[in-house]
Amino acid sequence: MVNDREIWMERYGLAMDRIRGMEDERLGREELDAYFASCREYLMMVEESRLFLEKGGLKTASLEELGRRNRALYADILPERYGESYGNPEAAVGKLGGELGAELCFLYAELHSLPGFVFRGELEETVIRLEFFVEVYTAFVYGAREGELPSGREVREKIYWFVSDYAETAARRRVKETVDPEGCFGAGMILDSDLSDVRYLYGYGEYVTENELETARFLAGLSEETIAAMADTFTEGFRIGFEVTGKDLGRKSTVSLRYQIGFERMMRRAIGNFEKMGLKAVAPSPSWSALDGWGSGGYRGCIPNRQFVYDHKDDMALFLDRNYMNRRLEVTRAAYGEFREEAAGYAGPAVVETFGEPDFTPETKGHACRLSGEQNRIWVELRSRMGEVQREFIREEERSFTAIAFPVPVIGEVFRELFRETVRINTLDYMLYRRVQQNLIDALDTADYCEIKGMGANRTDLKVNLYKLKDPEKETIFENCVADVNIPVGEVFTSPVLQGTEGVLHVTRAFLGTLEYRDLSVTFEDGMVRDYSCANFPSEEENRRFIYENILARHDTLPMGEFAIGTNTTAYVAARRLGVESKLPVLIAEKMGPHFAVGDTCYSHTEHVRVYNPDGKEIVAKSNAIADLRDTSPLEAYYNCHTDITIPYDELGELEAVRKDGTRIAIIREGRFVLPGCEELNKAFEEADFVK
Repeated sequence: MVNDREIWMERYGLAMDRIRGMEDERLGREELDAYFASCREYLMMVEESRLFLEKGGLKTASLEELGRRNRALYADILPERYGESYGNPEAAVGKLGGELGAELCFLYAELHSLPGFVFRGELEETVIRLEFFVEVYTAFVYGAREGELPSGREVREKIYWFVSDYAETAARRRVKETVDPEGCFGAGMILDSDLSDVRYLYGYGEYVTENELETARFLAGLSEETIAAMADTFTEGFRIGFEVTGKDLGRKSTVSLRYQIGFERMMRRAIGNFEKMGLKAVAPSPSWSALDGWGSGGYRGCIPNRQFVYDHKDDMALFLDRNYMNRRLEVTRAAYGEFREEAAGYAGPAVVETFGEPDFTPETKGHACRLSGEQNRIWVELRSRMGEVQREFIREEERSFTAIAFPVPVIGEVFRELFRETVRINTLDYMLYRRVQQNLIDALDTADYCEIKGMGANRTDLKVNLYKLKDPEKETIFENCVADVNIPVGEVFTSPVLQGTEGVLHVTRAFLGTLEYRDLSVTFEDGMVRDYSCANFPSEEENRRFIYENILARHDTLPMGEFAIGTNTTAYVAARRLGVESKLPVLIAEKMGPHFAVGDTCYSHTEHVRVYNPDGKEIVAKSNAIADLRDTSPLEAYYNCHTDITIPYDELGELEAVRKDGTRIAIIREGRFVLPGCEELNKAFEEADFVK
């Protein structure tokens, strides 16, 4: 009896035979011959990599050879060659013309998702992409014979049916990778690799640079005590996240790991800790394919070229319509149905973030795909409805998460000292912070609203309306957030009342996700974003589109979903001393001043779950006027995004709580805590005379 693998190997062989046969064929158009020759050369390199793996090359090749092979797979999209790459929309259109440039640029980018599939041994995923390429190429061969080459519309049709026909394949793989530990490639890499030999990093098939190699070497040289401190803080935060919210971890069976390759030694210890909690680890693979959504996944290597990723983030414009949306929803629901039991046991993600990578401000490419207004609306709806499907099988009120961050060597000479500082920051005395933060909360609970004003070049002038307590003896407005799901310690936060929340939020420079924003300004009216601007690009239109796509997540407006006061002055002072403020991830940066999130609240989809502070008071400010629509109009109640924007202490003039009778309570003035009971927070400033 022929098994599935034999069938897929036969299809693989047929596709590769056709690709080999391209060598002597010509289409009669020099620019197309050059394009398809480049694709063929790349696919032959991918095939050679498959044979190399089959022969056990990962175990026998030198580190230098592995590095050469790895770089060759990504060379054409690396920054130094990207200007002429067919993966660059500008170059593709310039070489191939406006009629076919975007479509063939899409195909070229899709082919560059192959290394990961090949190294993971995912034969079906490899074959469907090879066959897609052969189908497109064959259409050009027949067109050349008939004297009429395919149009851009005809190639787009093939793209559409590729993403539609294989949406089921992709959905099943992504869901399985998320909730089913059986045969998990990423977890296997952590547990089975020889971590004393950094050659193991090349086994992922992801792009590997000296940064990943040095990370692995550095962790290999740390003491077992340090590794334990890193991993135990991480996993204990996950456990406490269940404990403080009254969720039953004992009903769960899997946890999803997300990490940068190089951190396997820490992750191996973490897996052992999770196993003691009754959890098996999964580590989803990253995706660079239009079938999945670019960049999603668990483990990740180095991004070869962030401009390449940015240029292709809207490639769905070539195929996104309501029929495709419905297809995605249908196959995702079916996949979750197949893995219903595993999904019910999913406890949530455990995330190790990294920071220190070079700053990145994207260029706007005129020939990059852009979603139309209708496609923007479809995309927003698709994200919302996909979330609903996931929550049907993975109940928000039963899951949790944790996140922690560490620097990586590419940050430069300060790396080793910064790493030690980060470990210290991640393991600060949470009892001290809990006590100090309770003083903040006690004062804020008496307030009607808060006023926040910037100083120096910062133009912030905000009024944030607060929830009104009905029973102050038993209720509280702010959550006392210590080192559980969001590591490190250091914030109190609430969901503001939208009506009456107004003014301008401004920061001179912010790094949100992987993107830099210069002179970012957001204006609120009744808690909703009314206007926004930044100074990244020469034109106002480009700046607004940048914010619209990346902060507003393509929504016309968003509410202020969170108001928080960060208290981790130790992290702030360390960052200033080492000159790395701009490198810090939001996870740490949000603890270094007041921050404001646009999007959903921190309690999104779990507003009905009762949550208590350590003092026993119930946190009651968990919703807002938008989220209150959840029972009647769920698609209007949530935006499925949440972006924190922090005002650093050195840009903060004052933060005051204002009572109903007009009396004021000063919380922070000129970047220092002035509320009685918070003196401990200023010690970090006092011990660092360079911080003015």
